[in-house]
Amino acid sequence: MTDRRPQPVIKATSTVTSHEDTMLNGSYEALKGGSAIEAMEDFTGGVAETFTTKEAPGNFYEILDKALKRGSLVGCSIDIRNAAESEARTPFGLIRGHAYTVTGVDQVNFRGQKIELIRVRNPWGQVEWTGSWSDSSSERHSVGPAEQKRLCHAALDDGEFWMAFRDFQAPFDKVEVCNLTPDALEGDTVPKWEVAVPQGSWVRGVTAGGCRSFLDTFWTNPQIKLSLTEKDEGQEKCTFLVALIQKDQRKLKRFGDSMLTIGYAIYQCPGQDGHLNKDFFRHHASQARSKTSINLREVSDWFSLPPGEYIVIPSTFKPHQAADFCLWIFSEKKAITRDMDGTVDIDLPEPPKPTLPGQETEEEQQLRALFTQVAGEDTEVTAEELEYGLNAVLQKKKDIKFKKLSLTSCKNIISLMDTSGNGTLAFGEFRVFWDKLQKWASLSLQFDADTSGSKSSCELRTALKAAGFQLSTPLLQLVVLRYADQELQLGFDDFLNCLVRLETASRACKEQAAENCSKGGLSHTPRHLCAVCG
Repeated sequence: MTDRRPQPVIKATSTVTSHEDTMLNGSYEALKGGSAIEAMEDFTGGVAETFTTKEAPGNFYEILDKALKRGSLVGCSIDIRNAAESEARTPFGLIRGHAYTVTGVDQVNFRGQKIELIRVRNPWGQVEWTGSWSDSSSERHSVGPAEQKRLCHAALDDGEFWMAFRDFQAPFDKVEVCNLTPDALEGDTVPKWEVAVPQGSWVRGVTAGGCRSFLDTFWTNPQIKLSLTEKDEGQEKCTFLVALIQKDQRKLKRFGDSMLTIGYAIYQCPGQDGHLNKDFFRHHASQARSKTSINLREVSDWFSLPPGEYIVIPSTFKPHQAADFCLWIFSEKKAITRDMDGTVDIDLPEPPKPTLPGQETEEEQQLRALFTQVAGEDTEVTAEELEYGLNAVLQKKKDIKFKKLSLTSCKNIISLMDTSGNGTLAFGEFRVFWDKLQKWASLSLQFDADTSGSKSSCELRTALKAAGFQLSTPLLQLVVLRYADQELQLGFDDFLNCLVRLETASRACKEQAAENCSKGGLSHTPRHLCAVCG
């Protein structure tokens, strides 16, 4: 995916303003000089798409016909290369750098041929096209009375005129369509789009993964399942519009922020639930995608795909760029969307049964000797004693890179493992924790790709899942905020502390659920406790 920023061409402009700026600032001035299509969106709540006429699809006429029949607002303009061309008149009466409106399309019989026409309006209310099919042209006077009546022929300089569609595509550079949501249309006579509007955020270190060029982080972007269940009328595929809009970026200009470069990709769903991982994107190509990543408020495109399930991935061009977004999906038939990042699933193994002293392995005997040495005569270890003992052992392991375990981590460990509630650990409790520690140390090494001794926030997600914690995006965001440093890295002590606190919370949920169940309340299953209990 390439980062294609707008070229320095002066576009047709409008002086109307952004609805979001009006609501926040009480003024329409903030969008002065903005594009006409943004004005259409802000006043209607619709979703825009822009076509370059020279690169328009082969069925462009049918696209405009369908849009107008569904109540869409359509504008067009001729670009200018410099300020001197602004509002300059072409030889056939068109105005450069001027925002026109498309008000209709039609076909007429002319000399045995079907001619495609398009009706355009100059908002000045005067100055019209003077070429073929204009008000006073020979073509208009050559068709029958019924055709003239249907075209509402009136030789008046009222600003509205017909053109042959082929003549329209030559001078006009851009056509902008604002598709309206069903609630913006009155009555039931106008066909209406089916609309889905999933929303989300790109969160630094959690869901701001950047585009596909950044494979290590791309998979962390929000993933939205799109189910296309019905074919279009008379077609074998489903046609739909995807518009990605970055929220509130325009009002941040006063603070020096600019529009982020955004885009999206659409993948065939592999038939499994859950967030797709890096390996999937390593081996699978997208089925469709936005044409470019571009630093505009919105990027949109039409697609036609067979019925089925797909994953839509909105992204910024570079990783770790934070913003809120909404994804508008317009379709002829109903499309169902579902966020793939909202599932919480805790799957922890039951603790092993204690081993009798006479049946201990050699390793267990050595562990007991170490525990006795640290615990002293009371055969129980405090947080301070646990801190000393664990650091003494772990610092001998050359494969684990860390400074030292903190006293806070050891207090959290005791809080997790202390079944008697006396604030210390007996050997049996320590033995269960030691097994956990071995597993967690192994995961720490497994998901430390650069062997730095710390994990990135992306590596943390996969490490937590391997440990039995599949977290929703909001929960993962809280974990990263709490345990990662400013470089979005977690050392071994932070990783261990995170795992201990997560398991403590999940066990507390399980105990609360069991208590509620015994009192006749709702029955929770252990694997989904955090999703239910918060």
